[in-house]
Amino acid sequence: MPYASLSVKDLTSLVSRSGSGSSSSLKPPGQTRPVKVIPLQHPDTSNEARPPSIPFDDIFSGWTAKIKRMRLVDWIDTLFPCFRWIRTYRWSEYFKLDLMAGITVGIMLVPQAMSYAKLAGLPPIYGLYSSFVPIFVYAIFGSSRQLAIGPVALVSLLVSNALGGIADSNEELHIELAILLALLVGILECIMGLLRLGWLIRFISHSVISGFTSASAIVIGLSQVKYFLGYSIARSSKIVPIVESIIAGADKFQWPPFLMGSLILVILQVMKHVGKARKELQFLRAAGPLTGIVLGTTIAKIFHPPSISLVGEIPQGLPTFSFPRSFDHAKTLLPTSALITGVAILESVGIAKALAAKNRYELDSNSELFGLGVANILGSLFSSYPSTGSFSRSAVNNESEAKTGLSGIITGIIIGCSLLFLTPVFKYIPQCALAAIVISAVSGLVDYDEAIFLWCVDKRDFSLWIITSTTTLFFGIEIGVLVGVGFSLAFVIHESANPHIAVLGRLPGTTVYRNIKQYPEAYTYNGIVIVRIDAPIYFANISYIKDRLREYEVAVDKYTNRGLEVERIYFVILEMSPVTHIDSSAVEALKELYQEYKTRDIQLAISNPNKDVHLTIARSGMVELVGKEWFFVRVHDAVQVCLQYVQSSNLEDKKSSFSKRYGCNNNSSSSNALLKEPLLSP
Repeated sequence: MPYASLSVKDLTSLVSRSGSGSSSSLKPPGQTRPVKVIPLQHPDTSNEARPPSIPFDDIFSGWTAKIKRMRLVDWIDTLFPCFRWIRTYRWSEYFKLDLMAGITVGIMLVPQAMSYAKLAGLPPIYGLYSSFVPIFVYAIFGSSRQLAIGPVALVSLLVSNALGGIADSNEELHIELAILLALLVGILECIMGLLRLGWLIRFISHSVISGFTSASAIVIGLSQVKYFLGYSIARSSKIVPIVESIIAGADKFQWPPFLMGSLILVILQVMKHVGKARKELQFLRAAGPLTGIVLGTTIAKIFHPPSISLVGEIPQGLPTFSFPRSFDHAKTLLPTSALITGVAILESVGIAKALAAKNRYELDSNSELFGLGVANILGSLFSSYPSTGSFSRSAVNNESEAKTGLSGIITGIIIGCSLLFLTPVFKYIPQCALAAIVISAVSGLVDYDEAIFLWCVDKRDFSLWIITSTTTLFFGIEIGVLVGVGFSLAFVIHESANPHIAVLGRLPGTTVYRNIKQYPEAYTYNGIVIVRIDAPIYFANISYIKDRLREYEVAVDKYTNRGLEVERIYFVILEMSPVTHIDSSAVEALKELYQEYKTRDIQLAISNPNKDVHLTIARSGMVELVGKEWFFVRVHDAVQVCLQYVQSSNLEDKKSSFSKRYGCNNNSSSSNALLKEPLLSP
């Protein structure tokens, strides 16, 4: 018979010592051979052993210890993350790379910023304003060294959608509300960063984000088609009104803007794909928007086609300081502010962490969120609308081998020079050229590859992608986000309330126990059910767990193929190593389940609970109720003990049937042979 350990005393003596203190002590009848197990150390639940309960002690103790260890340099690095790379900056090695990366992103950002401002329903100059001050602020307070912030397509669409119902894009109120929105977004980002609440956004599935982004990209692209067609279309975040207005105005179609816009779009797409495909030509990807702007401006300047609308006069000079106004609408803008903050966490922080890992430096998500918040707050004081990290520009910045935040400062200098010297030229930029830049940028956001992947891997996530994208397209951005998040949370709650539970069997030739459905060769023992609960146990799922345990008492029989033949279940072993938490409701339910088992002469055994779970069970009195001898370190130890009891319970019946069959009631050798039957088949 295999032994679990040779250094501990046998179970018989353990039961005899602890049996008096246990409400249920199942002693095997007759003579039994010793079964040795690894002893489980039970926690001390006396009042003297319990630490004093201090509210929020666990939360603040770590912070207090960290603050005490911080030096002046650590405080400076925390408040101003830029000092981390300033102290170690290698001018001879890094400056040339940062300079080229900053110039490349700046050339890409100037036309994109104006295009995204038009998408947000703002004059193009506000796109440049949003690319100026926030970039310098983020270079000081931001943790990422490659993230390129500024206007992005998705946030611009959210701004346009939020403000469209309050003020017309031609009104001054529309601009004031966009600036106020930047202030509100910055405040929310700072609060979430300081309170370290960025983890809340993890409950939104990646499928929801992908579906929402793909649908939003389609809406953005269709909203820009009006500059190609030469006539106005409905301003909406729903696809049906946009398509209806496109069809209704087909008789107003004009060829010149369509041909120019299509030509620029083709050039942008070709340059983008060539830049991605060939590393030595990656500068083409960044130069695409500028090429489109130069080409469109040249055509408009030379031929003066009357059907092609131009950007018009743009104010010259840097933005001036002014405090946001129109706080009367702040309450109305709060939902959109929260949504933009969520986009910042999911996209900007996600991109920043990926770039930090790729370039091998540490980045704290909450510190990054705080840096974005400060950039938006100070940006709103200089006429900026909400800014966040751009995936495309950050990718170009990283591919250009930017090493530090100095590349962002250089990008900001290029924007400043554009505001000071180039705005007179910008008035000749065709609207269709800016629209082509937006369509080219958002075309990569339609993530159909992700939908195909989800279809092949997980149909549930694919359904979540379809639900989110469909509701966003047909019912608007807010409804799409709410429905997607709602379904995402519903799936999380369903998984939590209906956890995976497995019946375990022993793998042949080992002492390892695994799921019998996953390993068909694993075998179980008659009279014993081994169940593993693969989730925390709490009030929401304990009822489901109890129902499954009752079912397994019957259903497990079809898998049994080892051990003595018995007519019923004697033991239920709970493998609790995957259980990370158990609450009071679950403990009370387990007590009720134990009492229910007791009425049917079934003994409950518990294997390998972790420290916190074991302590909760001990404090509830369940250890004394079940009996300390029925708590084990390993499943194999529990099975040894249970098999000993099962065999002992059926030993007399087997001896009697043997004597009747062979007519030798006093055959000692036969009896001894029976006693020597191995308990655990290898």
